[in-house]
Amino acid sequence: MDERLKITVGDITKAEVEAIVNAANNSLLGGGGVDGAIHRAAGPGLLAECRTLSGCPTGEARVTGGYKLPARWVIHTVGPVWRGGGADEARLLASAYRRSLEETVRVGAGSVAFPAVSTGVYGYPQDQAAAVAVKTVLDFLATHPDLTEVRLVCFSEASARAHLSALAVQQAG
Repeated sequence: MDERLKITVGDITKAEVEAIVNAANNSLLGGGGVDGAIHRAAGPGLLAECRTLSGCPTGEARVTGGYKLPARWVIHTVGPVWRGGGADEARLLASAYRRSLEETVRVGAGSVAFPAVSTGVYGYPQDQAAAVAVKTVLDFLATHPDLTEVRLVCFSEASARAHLSALAVQQAG
């Protein structure tokens, strides 16, 4: 299995990687949860740059500077709101992870940290979201040796357990 994928519990705003992913809303103008925490930690320059981007569709990603964060870049992605599983959520979530990884490579970052996209106020069940995240990241790493580390930074132990379980399933399968 790919040793470049790491699953940790912690505060993504303190992650010492070249890029962090923000689980943003479509406006990119800040919100609650990890989005609000990243905006607060980065300072007002992040919001000012986000205002120039005209938002971001669900499943896509946009890049800004990191401002006061340890990371040089913030990759903003919009995951789907959970609507029961029949509204293309898995495809949109996989796209959010894949597009974020593509943008990471495009800007030349070798390391990136992700939060558990869509599992907060967007309501995506942690176990299902973790399965999508882990599979998408591993598939991407298989064809991108230039990425040295992809860290899934979980806010809670329960989220970390869901991601570790998803990783075990991928390793077994």
